[in-house]
Amino acid sequence: MKMRRAWAAFLLGILATVCWTTEALAQTPPPAKAVNVVLVHGAWADGSSWSEVIQRLQAAGLHVTAVQNPLTSLADSVAETRRVLAQQEGPTVLVAHSWGGTVISEVGTDPKVTALVYVAARAPDTGEDFVALSKKYPTMPVRAGVQEREGFTTIGEEHFLKYFANGVAPDKAKVLYAVQQPTAASLFAGKTTVAAWQSKPSWYAVSKQDQTISPDLQRFLAKRMKATAVELEAGHLSLISHSQDIANLILAAAGHRK
Repeated sequence: MKMRRAWAAFLLGILATVCWTTEALAQTPPPAKAVNVVLVHGAWADGSSWSEVIQRLQAAGLHVTAVQNPLTSLADSVAETRRVLAQQEGPTVLVAHSWGGTVISEVGTDPKVTALVYVAARAPDTGEDFVALSKKYPTMPVRAGVQEREGFTTIGEEHFLKYFANGVAPDKAKVLYAVQQPTAASLFAGKTTVAAWQSKPSWYAVSKQDQTISPDLQRFLAKRMKATAVELEAGHLSLISHSQDIANLILAAAGHRK
């Protein structure tokens, strides 16, 4: 008799736990779908680098804005991104390529931001010396082509086409070279005051053939932020050479696909 009572109590306990868990799950709201996407370009580029991704996101029904990142200082780039973010109505996904990852790591704590997407991008921790971190990984070939003049840098044509834009069709690569935006030499030493990826869901696209940012550094960053990561057979400009894959990653972060 005592054994039966013990079993009955045990089974009732399990049933109560299952019912409570089911009720709790039912009360947990699903993640809000984002209606906006804000795109932040990196160094030696401008907003047009997102053009093919923009077309795909717009076709999926999202409102998309590309920040014209001034690349004069971290503070200036953050201010411009905040200005664009303030114009958005509703949940917004912040996306960055390359150095732009520094910007969204700072801006991404905004309540409107539901998710962060990093495309072959920096993702510094709070106050981190990212230059020192990068030195723990191989120096990539594009660095030899960086030219400085009057405090601003550009990439020489040979290194731009061969390394920065590797994997991009030659005619497109030449256009990108023509519109590359001079970047303040001091820009890369800027440090963030927060790391938004510590509190926001994050996605990361690793470029396996990247000649600008070490793929191993990208993998480290994705792992550190516990991001949902994909690896692409792409160079640094995967947002151009693999625009559909990048669009799909952004759509997943926006809650528009699994």
